Amino acid sequence: MTASSPPVLPDERLAAGIARLAVRHRGHFSPETIQRLVTDSYARLAEPARVHTHLVVLAERLTAERLDALAHIGGAPGSGLPRVLFVCSHNAGRSQMAAALLAHRAGGRMVVSSAGTLPAAEVEPVVAQVLTEAGVDLTDAFPKPLTDEVVQAADIVVTMGCGDACPIVPGRRYLDWPVTDPEGAPIAVVRGIRDEIDAHITELLASLPST
Repeated sequence: MTASSPPVLPDERLAAGIARLAVRHRGHFSPETIQRLVTDSYARLAEPARVHTHLVVLAERLTAERLDALAHIGGAPGSGLPRVLFVCSHNAGRSQMAAALLAHRAGGRMVVSSAGTLPAAEVEPVVAQVLTEAGVDLTDAFPKPLTDEVVQAADIVVTMGCGDACPIVPGRRYLDWPVTDPEGAPIAVVRGIRDEIDAHITELLASLPST
């Protein structure tokens, strides 16, 4: 195998997702580039995973997000919708809540994503529960690793307890929300964390220009 050859697929079922993404991004990204990203996404997700049943599907979804970020980076400066990225350690609690609440309230006016510096195997069930109570669906959410493309594509990066592991990219607007980690907390506490995050989001939305 030469240095330029795409990596061997860790699961042959990934080929179907690569083909779908190649059609969607024809003329922008080569199938070889997509295969490298899919293979890398699969490896990143497999590391913390306890159950590998859905890894093929999740690798395609993560790759789609990374390709969207790369396309945004390659576009004209300031083009497209504002992009907000929430980062915490495990992407299983705070950053998932923040991303879901902002996406719900923004109503399609911005691109919202989240990631973790050390992603967990799954989203905290109590986090999904308190969001459901607020009318926000977290069914399809999964902890995602932080990748360079998503950071570089963001206009605003909100850090939430990841400390020195949080990325710093020149020219981005950075906010730090010192919110309590909901892991292992009783549901009443997690509801309070949800409401605290929602208050931060109200302030963030008020600070943004109308779109």
